[in-house]
Amino acid sequence: MSGTEPAATIVRCEHCLREVPLAQAVHSRIDGSVKYFCCHGCLGVYDLIHNASLDAFYEQRCQWLPGVPAFEKTDPRAFISTIVKTANGSRIDLQLSGIRCASCVWLIEKYLSKLEGIGSVRVNYATNRAAIDWNPEVTCLDTILETLHSLGYTARPLRSGGTTESLAREKQELLLRFGTAGFFSMQLMLIVAALYAGFFQGIGNEYRLAFQLISWALATPVVLYSGYPFLAGAVRSIRSLNPNMDLLVALGALSAYLYSIAMIPLGGEVFFDTSAMIITFILLGRFIEAGSRLKAGNAIVALAGLQPQEALLVRENRQREMVSLDQVPPGSIIEIIPGAKIPLDGTVIEGEAEINESMLTGESLPVMKTPGSSIFAGTVNGNGRLLARVSGNAGATLLAGIIKTVEEAQSRKAPVQQLADRVAGYFVPAILLLALLTFLFRISSGSTTVTALMNAVSVLVIACPCALGLATPLAILVGSTAAGKEGVLIKGGDIFETVSKTTTVVFDKTGTITRGKPSITDIVDFGTTPDLLRHAASLESASEHPAGKAIAAGWNGELLSVEAFRAFPGQGVSGTLQNQAWLAGSPAFMRQNQVELTPEQHAQAKQLEDEGKTVVILATGTKPAGMISLIDEIRDDLPDLLSALKRRGMKIMMLTGDNPGVAARIATRCGITDMQAGLSPAGKAAVIEKLRTAGETVMMVGDGINDAPALTAADTGVTLGSATGIALESAGVAVLTDRLLLVDTLIEHSKRCFSVIRQNLAWAFLYNLAAVPFAVSGMLHPIVAALLMASSSLIVVGNSLRLQKTHT
Repeated sequence: MSGTEPAATIVRCEHCLREVPLAQAVHSRIDGSVKYFCCHGCLGVYDLIHNASLDAFYEQRCQWLPGVPAFEKTDPRAFISTIVKTANGSRIDLQLSGIRCASCVWLIEKYLSKLEGIGSVRVNYATNRAAIDWNPEVTCLDTILETLHSLGYTARPLRSGGTTESLAREKQELLLRFGTAGFFSMQLMLIVAALYAGFFQGIGNEYRLAFQLISWALATPVVLYSGYPFLAGAVRSIRSLNPNMDLLVALGALSAYLYSIAMIPLGGEVFFDTSAMIITFILLGRFIEAGSRLKAGNAIVALAGLQPQEALLVRENRQREMVSLDQVPPGSIIEIIPGAKIPLDGTVIEGEAEINESMLTGESLPVMKTPGSSIFAGTVNGNGRLLARVSGNAGATLLAGIIKTVEEAQSRKAPVQQLADRVAGYFVPAILLLALLTFLFRISSGSTTVTALMNAVSVLVIACPCALGLATPLAILVGSTAAGKEGVLIKGGDIFETVSKTTTVVFDKTGTITRGKPSITDIVDFGTTPDLLRHAASLESASEHPAGKAIAAGWNGELLSVEAFRAFPGQGVSGTLQNQAWLAGSPAFMRQNQVELTPEQHAQAKQLEDEGKTVVILATGTKPAGMISLIDEIRDDLPDLLSALKRRGMKIMMLTGDNPGVAARIATRCGITDMQAGLSPAGKAAVIEKLRTAGETVMMVGDGINDAPALTAADTGVTLGSATGIALESAGVAVLTDRLLLVDTLIEHSKRCFSVIRQNLAWAFLYNLAAVPFAVSGMLHPIVAALLMASSSLIVVGNSLRLQKTHT
């Protein structure tokens, strides 16, 4: 309300719309007009929004229930354990309270985006969840939380499994609405049966009026309460000029309902049963759909309950104390006793134990963990006491990353789904026009208003594209979840669809085709340095490359200290040992650093490479000091995978940074004819770009570290092993075990999923094409149309649920 002081004693708050006595209202002159507020909090929020030029919030909000926002502050310390470090800064997921309509989402995203240091803000209206990326060097979490509080929204730490909880609430609400509709509709049909009997056999006017009024009373809660989601969705679609399937259902039910009300005083026939049964049948379809989505989503998100909320912290004085996870900073030492669940990711520093990792990897056999081994939150310590150094907080665990990836995947649409959405966008207006033309044609052809209206309602209901809307997202959700049960984590529907179109599969060699655990076979000392292996092991001790780790593991004595260590991915390492510059790496790496081998040394290296061994050259300054050869065995399940891919007609290629001799020998043993060696990480990415330019759809399978550029360049990047956040960042698919055959499982699930999607879309389109003419011709009653429409959706649901059967 604005202007001069109103005459009424009650005014409405400009922000929250709450009515308040004028004498108690807070008023302020803004842009020359007096505006009234229920409290200073609402005035403060209004000033924020107005000064940020976001007044459109007040113009577009709908379904806003009057009431003061909950100006409740939250303790920033409660969020520390949920912050995740990213390549560009930090990220946090929040649960927001106070969101009342879609305009709240718009306001939060727009206002926060204006803050300096905010990278992105995404708010989900259905779940009231916010995902915020920001640069902690520019702004802090306290500022973000304070801004949300100043806008009238309260942030709380997001509990794992929030999406599942939202689906459960949705299913519960649908059950209540469907139960109400079913109860009243059954009573209504008894009364309608009497009216229909009276229509054929005769009925007194007083009895007919009584039965019609009772029918009206029974149909009203069905239409207004059970049908509220359709009515609200229809209003939103009209306001946004984006007609949807809710509009079709609402128009169909309301047409029959309002027409029947008008006919009561006129003595005409009523069709309250039509309006009620339309809503009842469609609610049944949506209830079953919600149940299937909840069941599918539970499979991986339920893992959240596996992570304990406390850890046994080992203090500096060796005292143990059970504390909450937010009190365990990275670098702390925790103890895991036998039979306990591991609370956080970390590295074992003392003890040995067999760990059950089946909840993450699908592998039933326990994994032995020794000092240096990685452990993961949610897995179970079987039989030993462990001390471990924590590598990150609760929000940065592999388990948390899996859950977050799965939940995000549900919101990423495949291109085929976007096509279906576009078709539905044109389809709904076309059906509205067709229903109107049907009504006008029937009237002009001499049909009664009742007949014309029922025909139009049948067109609206039979053509409701629920099956079309369900065809893709449900199948992708069920299919990706089924793959997840076997340890294959897929980031989104768009990636899942790309997998099904793969024509070329490219493999990295070390750690992918081979086991990634090479062993030393030969040590050749050129006589310039005593203890060559000690120097090599010391230099490689900080290396992440499998060859470097193997060399470091080959020395059992004391290591030398390394200064100025530097790794060159796919090439070698450098560092300073005892004030001498050392190099270790491939022959090509040596040439780049002006290290030249003698002809005899070249011959020795070539002989080792011809035997299929990887040669690491060592040099001090520019003088070669020796060489160490290693051999890495091929994975046992590689031949089966390559045979499966060849049966699918896919091209197979190997890319490696190793020397051509070793690469050729490995490729020959594997039966791979297309191979390129001596490539840097950028060189691998360039080869993949060239394949894509030639029209190939490329899947790259690598280790997620050195192969990050290639994984990103490919249409689909796949990483093996439960390795790390790089796997989830660089690749679209993470295989959580070292089972190479799961690559074929991924492709199989994808192809089955999109086969089902094509079936669903074909059924949805053909159903509408076949059914609409029957509705236009008057051959379908609206109740039959609603039943057929619900049945069509159930067929799509049932077809999609077939994907829950895992591939073996």
